[in-house]
Amino acid sequence: MRIRTQIIITLFVITLFNCKSAKTVSGGEANYSLSSRQLIKENNKKSPDYKTIKSTLKITYDDGKNTQSHSVNFRAKKDETLWMSATFSVVKALVTPDKVSFYNKLDNTYFEGDYAYLSGLLGTDLDFQKVQSLLIGDAIYDLKEDNYKLSVDDESYILQPKKQRELFEIFFLLDPSLFKLKSQQISQPQELRHLQIDYLSHQEVDKQILPEKVKVIAVEANEELIIGLEFKNVTLNEDLRFPFKIPSGYKEIKL
Repeated sequence: MRIRTQIIITLFVITLFNCKSAKTVSGGEANYSLSSRQLIKENNKKSPDYKTIKSTLKITYDDGKNTQSHSVNFRAKKDETLWMSATFSVVKALVTPDKVSFYNKLDNTYFEGDYAYLSGLLGTDLDFQKVQSLLIGDAIYDLKEDNYKLSVDDESYILQPKKQRELFEIFFLLDPSLFKLKSQQISQPQELRHLQIDYLSHQEVDKQILPEKVKVIAVEANEELIIGLEFKNVTLNEDLRFPFKIPSGYKEIKL
């Protein structure tokens, strides 16, 4: 995949978020009797409702050659802004519906661009709404806008489009008690690409159920990247600032 560690960590750091007074959610009684339409309706009810989010985010990174761990400050405003800052603001990033931006004080570089790089990296067409949905535990594609066939396997509901998209295979695994996503998987067999986002645990904050621990796996040919995300010290609906200004004299990264 020829991915620079700095860029990958920055882009993925800007993603998931959680909320206030969090507690890990354990599943209740499983219900395997729902139709696909009923399941999608229940899942839609659990979509998080928030205005802003602030969290400490622990990130682990493993590309098979290097393993790293970082903690960063994360802030988000729904449908508008995703922001992160590493210790001492060494790395800052800002994602909006229009562009992706970040800078790195360690090597005096910056990046500003659209979603083409991130889309190519993950092997699927992305925009702000898709990134936001994916990383708060919602499906990357609106489940209400397609017809899905339903099956049950390994204590999960499995949804897949009745007609898969051209060149893509999409699967959603849902918890039968929480009705939240356990995993969403997007594959491009011809390109030997696979993106998998596993929601290992959820937490409840102000009656909202959100991801707590997430594992992101991106595979291309025989290369694999694994990123772990854990969200702590979460607050919801505070008035937040998103300071971001690329310092003068920095060299632009072209991707």
